[in-house]
Amino acid sequence: MEAPEGARRTFMEVISEKYSPENFPYRRGPGMGVVVPCGHQGSPMKDRLNLPSVLVLNGCGISHAGDEGEIAAFCAHVVELDLSHNKLKDWHEISKIVVNIPNLDFLNLSSNPLSDAELESDCAEALSRVRRLVLNNTQISWDVVHTFTREMPELEELFLCLNEYSAVIASATPCPSLRLLHITDNNLQDWSEVRKFGTMFPSLHTLVLANNQLNSILESEDNLRRLFPNLRSINLHNSGLSQWEDIEKLNCLPKLEEVRLQGIPLLQTYTNTERRSLMIAQLPSVSCLNGSIVTEGEREDAERFFIRHYRDHTEGELPRRYHFLVTKYGKLAPLAEIDLRPRCHATVEVHCEDRIEQVNIRLDQTVAELKKRLKTVVRLSANNMRLYYIDKDMHSTFGPEEMKYNTRALHSYSIQDGDEILVVPKTK
Repeated sequence: MEAPEGARRTFMEVISEKYSPENFPYRRGPGMGVVVPCGHQGSPMKDRLNLPSVLVLNGCGISHAGDEGEIAAFCAHVVELDLSHNKLKDWHEISKIVVNIPNLDFLNLSSNPLSDAELESDCAEALSRVRRLVLNNTQISWDVVHTFTREMPELEELFLCLNEYSAVIASATPCPSLRLLHITDNNLQDWSEVRKFGTMFPSLHTLVLANNQLNSILESEDNLRRLFPNLRSINLHNSGLSQWEDIEKLNCLPKLEEVRLQGIPLLQTYTNTERRSLMIAQLPSVSCLNGSIVTEGEREDAERFFIRHYRDHTEGELPRRYHFLVTKYGKLAPLAEIDLRPRCHATVEVHCEDRIEQVNIRLDQTVAELKKRLKTVVRLSANNMRLYYIDKDMHSTFGPEEMKYNTRALHSYSIQDGDEILVVPKTK
């Protein structure tokens, strides 16, 4: 439901329109809207709105809360609220909405004009029960972020994408509840900024850094273990990593299980298969790479590929992982190159009466096409010849095989160089 240009509307005006019986008719059944019981006496909307527990009110021109009593009356059961792309620019108005939705678990405020809004502690306290908070494309300051993380003791997931951050201002007060930080599409280039998340969010489980130009992971192994002791998943898609040493550093994260690493300069010169194999071999504890589970068989193949890939490099070029894998598998010889493509041609001896000719034939043609090819060789018309295939290796066992089916392809006979084709004129 899009708002007219320049419209300033309240939260209650929008939900009364969107979820009125005319626009959102009540129907019984799983997943349908429910008539909300109203304890607020005298409400002109009593027993009239059909509100689901998930409210999606994006792009509706909302700038103010409206009647708080009505919000409390109709939204007590709401658990998810999407207010993205509205016109909310005052945290006081947002707090009036949220404080009257006691069961709210998820709040999306993306793309509201909040960059200049000051956040006081009491407004942040209104969000204290929210576990998942989305603040993408709001350009809020780090001071505002820290106020939230300080006043929201149950916050588990925080989304700060598209906020043009090039630096991170660390908070003096850690947020031990946060498990997931989604901070894609910013301008974080130096590891010295990213490392601050470790002290700010000591229980961090998932860190999504895609589409930042992070250029390297400049950290000692001991510091990585200390900074991110609980990190299980990291997303570095489209970062600027260009050294295998950066990938090796990920092995220092003691609980890392999942890595997403596509679109980085380091991997540009490899094929898709080579990229995956080299990454799997470099990350022995990772069980999920780029969204795909790593099986034990795939890991062994990748590790063997890794040894062969580096076997001709100088000692100074060999990664540490190479020596460990050589201890495990030994120094493997290169795989034999076997061409499994079907043969296209063969040189055969064509026998006709007392004549023998060496003829190079195409194996993708049919018996009928071969007869036409041999007309000038044996001086017989195609209709006046019978063909017999003689396998030079099996002739003594099976003898000639008549090529009686004109539509049969020659490659189905497994013809090899040196085999024979016997041409016998048909008798009248």
